[in-house]
Amino acid sequence: MSKHILVVDDSVSIRQMVETTLKAAHYQVTLAEDGLDALEKCKASTFDFVLTDQNMPRMDGLSLIKSLRSLVTFQRTPIVVLTTESSDDMKQRGKAAGATGWMVKPFSPDVLLNVMRRVLG
Repeated sequence: MSKHILVVDDSVSIRQMVETTLKAAHYQVTLAEDGLDALEKCKASTFDFVLTDQNMPRMDGLSLIKSLRSLVTFQRTPIVVLTTESSDDMKQRGKAAGATGWMVKPFSPDVLLNVMRRVLG
C-alpha cells in the first residue's frame, strides 16, 4: 500500500507541483489549503507524512505542527516544512515546534523525493 501524504500550502501552483511529483512516485496525496484545513483533515484521517508551508492564512505551518504534535496519532508522524523562509531562527523555531525537517522553496522534485524516501524509509 502506498504511503499517504498530506500537502499543505496556500499556493495552488505549489500544491499542484508537489502533488504531481508525489503521485508520479506512487504516493497517495491529500491537499489542504492552509493549517486549519489541514488540522481538520488530520482529525478525520491519518497520514504517513505531512509537508507544510509556513506562511499561510488562518493558521501558519508552525502553529499546525504544534497542533498536530498535541494529537496522539501525529506525535511520531514526519512533518517537513517546505517554505521560502530560510533563516536559522525560523528553522530553530520549526525544530522547537516539532518539525522533522526543513526545505526551502523553490524546490527540486528530485530533492523532495529523496527527502521523502529518507524520512519514510
